[in-house]
Amino acid sequence: RGKNRVDSIERFDDHVALTVDTPDGPYTLEADYVIACDGARSPIREMMGLGFKGRVFQDNFLIADVKMTADLPVERRFWFDPPFNPGQSVLLHKQPDDIWRIDFQLGWDIDRVKELKDETVRARVDAMLGPDIEYELEWTSIYTFQCCSMDKYRHGRVFFAGDSAHQVSPFGARGCNGGMQDVDNLGWKLAAVIRGEAGDRLLDTYHSERKHGADENILNSSRATDFLTPKSAVSKMFRDAVLDLAERAPFARAHVNSGRLSLPCTYDGSTLNGSDALELPNRLRPGSPALDAPLDGGWLLDRLGGRFQVLAINCAAPAVEGAEVIELKTDGAPELALRYLGDAAQAIYLLRPDQHVAARWIYAKPAQIAAAMTTAMGG
Repeated sequence: RGKNRVDSIERFDDHVALTVDTPDGPYTLEADYVIACDGARSPIREMMGLGFKGRVFQDNFLIADVKMTADLPVERRFWFDPPFNPGQSVLLHKQPDDIWRIDFQLGWDIDRVKELKDETVRARVDAMLGPDIEYELEWTSIYTFQCCSMDKYRHGRVFFAGDSAHQVSPFGARGCNGGMQDVDNLGWKLAAVIRGEAGDRLLDTYHSERKHGADENILNSSRATDFLTPKSAVSKMFRDAVLDLAERAPFARAHVNSGRLSLPCTYDGSTLNGSDALELPNRLRPGSPALDAPLDGGWLLDRLGGRFQVLAINCAAPAVEGAEVIELKTDGAPELALRYLGDAAQAIYLLRPDQHVAARWIYAKPAQIAAAMTTAMGG
């Protein structure tokens, strides 16, 4: 709601009360649950006296969005220690409407006012692009970042999601993706509890699963940042050796870390995970996100999600109350066989509403699937 600001929050056993200020005066609002998606500086987190733990990276980056029609490859490009920004890194990628985003690493001890002056920014861009490319400066900004997380993402009837719960560096597109994975995880659980299909303790698994995902994002984000901007002699020696070897040694290229791109998290160890047929491919073990595969006339993921589903491949699916049945054959669908069966002839997967695998079998009776559904709904 535009020009509405939450000024206070009070928690009760059966609801949450908010005071909201507006230009026309304040009003109160009661909610069964509150999901705080109010960003990195989260006023709700501050009102509740909750903190962050993590690491602040002592570095500054200049964003320069330039509009140009240059004939450059449409791909993400990264420079380590280039002549036009010696000792620092530079990132370039294309955006819509002929906008190209350039990220210049500046270091920690800088004069922000000077660095944001038009002539200073243009000098950096000119040195990078050369004299023959014409461009317009669209937008500039300087940012720093931190990798932090709350201790708990659930506090009674208040849940924290996205940047209010956890923060990572921008390398790897893990911030927004992580936030979307938060609400994807919490949404179906809240729906199940509100509909009376599951007990309250299902909501506790929002924290345990998404904290696991945030820790994974922070680990990968921190590793990428340490590679991009090494802060110790050993880190710099490793980075430079990898870059030197990568030119002629294929094994070293996999170690060039300019930001491992975000992937959906696998919830290993989740209390919601059920039976696992170890003969099936490991990358689809319980807790894993379902993999897409081309089918005749479409794609698998277009048919998954929103409810519990029993996916039966090359076999008949036992009917289970509360789950949709999907039966598929691998004839003419080799990718489906490769990803979901491996060397097995058939399989049965139980999928959660958020497209994560809850349990899987080679053969399964209705009672086994029903028991796995009960586990996946919090017991």
